Amino acid sequence: MDFSRRRGGILGTYERSLRKFPATLHALSLLPLYLLAIVCAGLAVTPGVALFSRVFETSAGLAPILRYPLLCITGASGYFLYGACMVLLVPAVNRLLHVRPRAFRGPYHSLETVRWYIHNGLTYLVRYSFLEFITPTPFNTLFYRLMGMKVGKGVQINSSHISDPGLIELGDHVTIGGSAVVIAHYAVGGLLVIAPTRIGRGATIGLRATIMGGVEIGEKAKVLPNSAVLPNTKIPPGETWGGVPARKIDLRAESEPKLLNKVAG
Repeated sequence: MDFSRRRGGILGTYERSLRKFPATLHALSLLPLYLLAIVCAGLAVTPGVALFSRVFETSAGLAPILRYPLLCITGASGYFLYGACMVLLVPAVNRLLHVRPRAFRGPYHSLETVRWYIHNGLTYLVRYSFLEFITPTPFNTLFYRLMGMKVGKGVQINSSHISDPGLIELGDHVTIGGSAVVIAHYAVGGLLVIAPTRIGRGATIGLRATIMGGVEIGEKAKVLPNSAVLPNTKIPPGETWGGVPARKIDLRAESEPKLLNKVAG
């Protein structure tokens, strides 16, 4: 249920206005988010700028053949310093603002979606500016943990195409294949649905597979590459699913005809 419908006062007025003038109010509501992104990025850039400024001053007496490479290396180092700061700063802001999303089904233009929008906006700020450079490493896993994702031991996340980390749960030894999409929301009938996504212990999500909101994948189950698991699908433990939409696949049954044809040929 949309909890904001029960609210009155300023919040209730804002939500009614948001639904009456969605485009205008949506655009205006984005301004604080962009301002927040600017502040986060600016603070993260600060150490790199300070480092560059220091090196720029102290290298003034060097010959150009030495100084220019040194300044360029310092600039590149500043970028990676920026990324490290973002990985720590953005989750801190996410926690400070209490914008971890909650399960929800209702209009896209509503108060409950605001926290979801900000949470994903902060996630994408890191994703599109730096996260690709640390995927897959323990540092991208650290970022998702700090953003509220429940991540078990020995998890390997080979993709940065993840939304709603605060509503995603990965069991021990889960493997997320390269460029796989894992999200905890979907749209239906003009409504936004936000629903937790859970991937059980030892499960494997193949290359470029898509896992949508409300999906539950059992222990040691497998989703084949390029498959799409539709919302609210429950995959039992140990099963292999594949296709668009994904369905259960008996690998032995699928391979036997091919094997017989090969022998017959």
